[in-house]
Amino acid sequence: MAVAVKTTNQKPPVIAVTPGEPAGVGPDLAVWLAQDAPACALVLIGDADMLAARAQRLRQPFSITPWHGRADAGPGVYLCPVHARAPVVPGQLNAANAGYVIDTLERAQAGCGSGEFDALVTGPVHKGAINDAGIPFTGHTEFLAERAGNVQPVMMLTTPGLRVALATTHLALADVSRHITRALLVRVLEVLDRDLRRCFHIERPRILVCGLNPHAGEDGHLGHEEIDVIEPVIRELRQRGLHLTGPVPADTAFTPARLAQCDAVLAMYHDQGLPVIKHHDFANAVNVTLGLPFVRTSVDHGTALDLAGSGRADASSLRAALAMALRLVGTA
Repeated sequence: MAVAVKTTNQKPPVIAVTPGEPAGVGPDLAVWLAQDAPACALVLIGDADMLAARAQRLRQPFSITPWHGRADAGPGVYLCPVHARAPVVPGQLNAANAGYVIDTLERAQAGCGSGEFDALVTGPVHKGAINDAGIPFTGHTEFLAERAGNVQPVMMLTTPGLRVALATTHLALADVSRHITRALLVRVLEVLDRDLRRCFHIERPRILVCGLNPHAGEDGHLGHEEIDVIEPVIRELRQRGLHLTGPVPADTAFTPARLAQCDAVLAMYHDQGLPVIKHHDFANAVNVTLGLPFVRTSVDHGTALDLAGSGRADASSLRAALAMALRLVGTA
């Protein structure tokens, strides 16, 4: 997909791509992406032999240029090598490669921080494999935010016609309620409002805020988080000029009438909002991390180990994530 991109030096933007879990479909998707003619310098960060082997398995050509820095980089596909820690077998997790996955992310983030890369697009990782290797990891969003310093990340999935952000991200359901605090909601809503203005050019974002409990608490009969936390935060931020509606029951937040009156929905937890957007348009959904000092987008799906190396993986979400990264680089 061709995207018009504005840059200060008239050179194409440089977009880093981490394929993610090497045993999953991420390398397949990276290989498919390398077949396109990108409107940018597309830098795959990963193990060259592993990617070449996956391309051979998929019967796709894989001849890309070594990455030597952005000074003379034109549109095309490049490889920034990071070596796997152990042999890779499609479909078979190996915790020994968890460190490799982290290495690719750290290389990408360092490049974004130094200005070597303009944006990062991430493929799917397997959180269980990384944790099994003794590396605490709850997700890209938290990992990148922690290393970026004192920032509040906001996970937002977007498709044409729908944006859903999350107040909490990768938490066990039993832990969600105690994390819904005034301080968290204020930070999340401020970042969401700011980045919808700055990155998506929405002059006055209309944000629909979900309640946490069924029926948004039913006036306290089904929970008090709405009365004690969510409603006071909404009142406070309205006084600061934010255009907020809610808290509304999550089971009616995504009706066409409500969505017509908002630019984004803030769900309180992962599975309150994300099933809706994935049902709405799974193939084209993109995960955008707001609040970071650089652009990061991602696929909206997992590692799909059963599809790795089969040729049946769908690269639509990765292509959409790249298109979104180019859009955000051009409008930042």
